[in-house]
Amino acid sequence: LLSTKFFCFYFKILRKMNTYIRIMLSIFIIATASCEDVIDVELQSAPIRLTVEASIDWIKETTGNQQSIKLSTSTPYFKGSENTVVTGALVKITNDLEGTEFIFVDQNNGTYTTTAFEPILNQSYTLEVIYEGEVYTANETMTGVTDILKINQSKNKGFDDQELEVNVVFQDPEDEINYYFFKFQKRGNLLPYLEDGDDEFVNGNEISWWYEDEESGLVPGDIVDIDFYGVSESYYNYLRILIEQNEGGGLFSSTPVALKGNCLNLTSPDNFAYGYFRLTQVVKTSYTLE
Repeated sequence: LLSTKFFCFYFKILRKMNTYIRIMLSIFIIATASCEDVIDVELQSAPIRLTVEASIDWIKETTGNQQSIKLSTSTPYFKGSENTVVTGALVKITNDLEGTEFIFVDQNNGTYTTTAFEPILNQSYTLEVIYEGEVYTANETMTGVTDILKINQSKNKGFDDQELEVNVVFQDPEDEINYYFFKFQKRGNLLPYLEDGDDEFVNGNEISWWYEDEESGLVPGDIVDIDFYGVSESYYNYLRILIEQNEGGGLFSSTPVALKGNCLNLTSPDNFAYGYFRLTQVVKTSYTLE
């Protein structure tokens, strides 16, 4: 179990270093800033693109038949309040082996839903979206997730031994490569905390993954909602870049760029869509600190 603790700490310490570096850079910029004339800069704007939020999440112990997909268009950074929902598109997912089609019905608010989806582990599926005469497509495989063995709390695994943390313990399956995605959210926090991991150095071991709340800390009585996903390698790679850019990167990070997902435009290849089509099994639970 010692190696798994190191594995989790390794990923988290890198993220913590990135945070400290951003703070120091901000202090330096503020300290060296002086009054200057205002210069109007004409900012470049990227083309408006279709944005696909196609997260087919199969919650364990459910049928997984109710699923939804959200479509919108991208918007300029300084015009975030514009209505960008997409209606009138044709959306379906096809089981590649059996040829079964699942039609997602337009709800006229940017959401497309079905109550008839049939999730099958390790099965390949293809998403097709037809919008404004162009055909977008993506392919993914439904990826399973192992069970959570237990959840507890401690003060000896995080960055601060005076702060409470929540520990999620699970058994990594042997003889296979696994990729994981965690979403932690203390109730009352505006945004969740996202983390990714793989079993490259801990294959087949019991893993204890811990979470500290960096905003205000954890105290007895707090409730933490936990989502634990099994994801494909391609989605894991996408997630790593997405999380890094969301957190601001670090001193040695690459320059942020528009992040392309797996949604291709068959009609006009240069007009690709943002977003990702994923199929994941997920364990959803919560923990109340004592």
